[in-house]
Amino acid sequence: MDISQLIQQKLSEFGMDQRDLADAADVTESYISQLLNRKKAPPAPERTDIYDKLGRLLKLPAGKLAGLADIQRKHELKKKIQNPPLPLFKDVRALVLQKCKRERRREVSAIFEKEPFGELERLVTQKLMDVVKALVKKELERENWLRILARESNRSYKQMRVAVLEFLDADVFNITPESCIAFLDPLIMSWDIDLSSFSLEIVLNRRIAPESSKKFEFVEKQVGRGSSDEEPGFREFLKDDFLSGHATPEEIDFLQHLRFKNSRRPTPLYYYRELQNLRDPLHFRRK
Repeated sequence: MDISQLIQQKLSEFGMDQRDLADAADVTESYISQLLNRKKAPPAPERTDIYDKLGRLLKLPAGKLAGLADIQRKHELKKKIQNPPLPLFKDVRALVLQKCKRERRREVSAIFEKEPFGELERLVTQKLMDVVKALVKKELERENWLRILARESNRSYKQMRVAVLEFLDADVFNITPESCIAFLDPLIMSWDIDLSSFSLEIVLNRRIAPESSKKFEFVEKQVGRGSSDEEPGFREFLKDDFLSGHATPEEIDFLQHLRFKNSRRPTPLYYYRELQNLRDPLHFRRK
């Protein structure tokens, strides 16, 4: 039994409907409908309080809905990573470029056009998302902050809570224009990148964000195989035959030497996707 079946069973048992669920979880009835009809994947349990609220309403054991959601998400993830990633929506790319510092915009735009969904476009978009996601997670429990953000995005509070769930589940491969309008647009004022070092600076909206800017630098570091500096996510990637089973020694060596200066650590899925990028001929030029 999946999460949708269990919820619908309990609704029937207690004589409740989708509106009761929406009110209990502080989300829209439309979102509940899409969740129950499997048009939307269940949100990650660690990023939302929706399962606790629905569980209490439906008198379910603590963690029951979250556990089912976790199983369902892992199943969906295995199906998703077998498909090649699609490029960004045009509206997403347009917003990313619009936020680029004016003096750099033409140069960056030319690279985006020459290398659609290439290294630079993915790097910038992912970092913009990382910064905004970290901010949203930090402020998520502050109802007043969400209401301010809702006003900035012309949404109701419940619509904003739904948008948060969808945005936190998105990544650079599936972010939608709606998420950009709801989060990237109001929270990010501008960004700039040094194309020689890939040093990236992101300026945030001071009226909403507690910090004014974030800066990222990417450093290549040589380490020996089996070093204690090896990323835990990389070790997990190697242990999972589904993700790394067909990687060549050269590809593994490349992935092993990727290093990250900021505090966020890459997951096994990150290495899988980098492996796919390595194999994509569109991402490389002939000598």
